[in-house]
Amino acid sequence: MEAKKTIQELHEEHKTWLNKLMFYKDELKIMDNRILEVAQKNTSKEARSLADYFNNQLIIQKEQIDNLTHDIKSHELFLEAAMINNPKVIDKESFLDHNKHRENITTFEKLFKDLREELIDYLSKWM
Repeated sequence: MEAKKTIQELHEEHKTWLNKLMFYKDELKIMDNRILEVAQKNTSKEARSLADYFNNQLIIQKEQIDNLTHDIKSHELFLEAAMINNPKVIDKESFLDHNKHRENITTFEKLFKDLREELIDYLSKWM
């Protein structure tokens, strides 16, 4: 059986996740700048090939961030509609926990961390 949480608890998690996603999006910009820096300094086929690989990975991560942000904001709209439709009992009502969102965020963070480590190895080799 899935756990239940109050609307406030769900909303706080949403805010935390959205803040994290904004941070990751900013970090992608920094990563992109580092890749560009390496690509400009190194004309070898291997360095360029890896730069292309990392650029593609950053594009995928940006898309993931956009998808996760959209899903979280959609759930936030669902909670807002529930509040509007039943304002008197909303403080007492519990909602199903959003395990799917949590799992998606956890998976994203793990993949992002792995990519960051891989990119650091690449940068240390070619900078």
